[in-house]
Amino acid sequence: MAALASITPNSTSSSSVYPNFRSSPLTISSKITPDCSCLVTLRSGHASKQRLASQTRRGLIIRCAATKPAKSPAEEEWKVKRELLLEKRVRSVDAKEAFRLQKENNFVILDVRPEAEFKEAHPTGAVNIQIYRLIKEWTAWDIARRAAFAFFGIFSGTEENPEFIQGVESKFDKDAKIIVACTTGGTMKPSQNLPEGQQSRSLIAAYLLVLNGYKNVFHLEGGLYTWFKEELPSESED
Repeated sequence: MAALASITPNSTSSSSVYPNFRSSPLTISSKITPDCSCLVTLRSGHASKQRLASQTRRGLIIRCAATKPAKSPAEEEWKVKRELLLEKRVRSVDAKEAFRLQKENNFVILDVRPEAEFKEAHPTGAVNIQIYRLIKEWTAWDIARRAAFAFFGIFSGTEENPEFIQGVESKFDKDAKIIVACTTGGTMKPSQNLPEGQQSRSLIAAYLLVLNGYKNVFHLEGGLYTWFKEELPSESED
């Protein structure tokens, strides 16, 4: 499901805070992904050469014009991610195999879902480091993304967690045995409808791990949905 909204300010309009700043047309494109995330893409009609200095006004921090930040590794094309995952021989395992590896081979399940979902229920012994978090900043770019999420009735929009790898490195060394898991899991296996498989949060996380030198990375095929469906050991937090 996708939608396109266009926000086109008057080209001669200016801000009372920044009277010399002129707005540029902004297009918002949003799509709900199979992993139940909202993918938001924004395009500016022309790049703004004028960056705004940081300033606090009524608690609102304004840092720059609505210009998309540079692409991060997590935003790399799925085809590129998949090629590296296959090259590094990242294995996909089902829920029962993941449980066996956890119990017999000292693998740790890395749950990359949001913290609130982790607290509701997660595999016993799993570690939570969310790959996406609630949008925190209030730059013009972040405000535009919030608006795009709100278009779908989602008022808790998420963004990539810039501290994800730092969090992983604080808990795991490079030789750790890790099974990355999210809700639906995605897949690297080709099919008639999905010749390159299907991207997911756990596969993005696995890509970031191997990109940063982790050597024993597995992926939970079918996601935690199948773990709970199989009634494998799980726990919750108050």
